[in-house]
Amino acid sequence: MYSTGGEDYSGGGAHRMAEPSDEDYGRYDDSGYSSSSTTTVLSKPGAEEERRKPGYAWHGGLDFGLLVLRLVLGGTFVAHGLQKLFSLFNGPGIDGFAQFLGTQGFSQTTLLAWVTGVSELVGGVLLVLGLFTPVGAAAVLGVMANVIFLKWSGGFFSPRGFEWELALGAAAFTLLFTGPGRISLDRPTPWGRRPVPLGLFMLIVAAGLSVVTLVVFR
Repeated sequence: MYSTGGEDYSGGGAHRMAEPSDEDYGRYDDSGYSSSSTTTVLSKPGAEEERRKPGYAWHGGLDFGLLVLRLVLGGTFVAHGLQKLFSLFNGPGIDGFAQFLGTQGFSQTTLLAWVTGVSELVGGVLLVLGLFTPVGAAAVLGVMANVIFLKWSGGFFSPRGFEWELALGAAAFTLLFTGPGRISLDRPTPWGRRPVPLGLFMLIVAAGLSVVTLVVFR
């Protein structure tokens, strides 16, 4: 019997190594494999082949880091959404934000102010909870994409530039593909364990809505 890569082969046929179960979710530890990529093992005739399984381990540091990222990013947008929707934290409220959008060349400013405020508030709450994380990250990313477009002519550096919005958007983009980590309500969901497919879909949705906003409302 010999093993190559992720499969074990013997004279009796090919047997694929067991996939990690849900409790093994996390990174894998290379120590679960032999030191050589190809190892020859002699077995007694008629002995049942033992299926080997890679050693998986929770990456506690990564999960904690994703939690901190979600709390900071989501909390920031919850606060901004409350400013726009309810005038909290010395915010402009719907009327004040609608007037600002008018100065940026947008039409239907009241509707757009509501859409922006709700996107920030709901997206921020979802990120904080780690619930439907790709949806929350896409909402935040879509808003930031529009702001970056508006501030592009001001250059990179603050206060006129887009560096702050780029950092927030990059954090949201990252969460689309890393997932929320296991300290989240998304942990038992398919997109919590395998975030890339839904992350790609929500990235396309966010990009499409950003383009529609700029084309239709401006």
